[in-house]
Amino acid sequence: MASILTLKRRIKTAGNVSKTTRAMQMIAASKLKKAQDSAVLSRPYVEKLGSLSKKLSTKIENDNLHPYMRENVLENNLYIVISPDKGLSGGLVSNLLREVYQTSKNKNDFFITIGKKAEGGVFSLGRDVLATFPFGTSLPPFDAVYPITQIVNDYFLNGKISSVKIISTRFTSVFTQTPTVKTILPIKFEGEFKNGNNVTLFEPGINELLPSLLEHYLEMEIYQSLLENYASEQAARMVAMKNATDNAKEIIKELKLEYNKIRQEKITNEILDIIGGQFAHA
Repeated sequence: MASILTLKRRIKTAGNVSKTTRAMQMIAASKLKKAQDSAVLSRPYVEKLGSLSKKLSTKIENDNLHPYMRENVLENNLYIVISPDKGLSGGLVSNLLREVYQTSKNKNDFFITIGKKAEGGVFSLGRDVLATFPFGTSLPPFDAVYPITQIVNDYFLNGKISSVKIISTRFTSVFTQTPTVKTILPIKFEGEFKNGNNVTLFEPGINELLPSLLEHYLEMEIYQSLLENYASEQAARMVAMKNATDNAKEIIKELKLEYNKIRQEKITNEILDIIGGQFAHA
């Protein structure tokens, strides 16, 4: 049975842990609202951008397809893996890395990692990592997309890879974050060519408008994944830290019960010793 001094130390330690996890929970909660709004509110824009790109792409002949829409006959892929820089977010990182291990089966695949947790997990696969970027602890700026798209353009447009895929976590709700794999290149839009039935007029023409539109669509797909990952990180950390705080309080409660039990036994034994001594002198 633990001594009273040991129990005091354990209660104090659990109390300090509870204060730390509570503070981290509040920090994550303060960031979650802005992160959630940014991820959710930008989805309609990305979807509308994809819908417009699809509408224009169906009016382009196969001979005039943008390079983003052409398929390269190769077997290797480029994966963009997005994760937090820090842990303490429940199963968020482990679920993401599990998706990476299950998805990438080709040893010739290339990787771009965003976030230190993804960096360590991908290096353990022994794959070729083209670049690593920190994710940061604040809302991702749009400028973070540009160096990533430069690498993507270099490898895809020069025919070094067959496709580009993003492995990240999609924010569904505060309690649900889902690891997803999304192919962003080549861009495939289902639909039939309708060159003879153009009702909508575009200025400038479709051939001039589509390249810039597809480039922006690619940038927004990457940026949306960054926003989704940031919101998922804050939600997962808030829930994980709340659970840790509750567990620490439960441990403190159990330790205090044991402490009071031992203390009461000690007091009772001292009273019995005093009474026994009085009877011995009587």
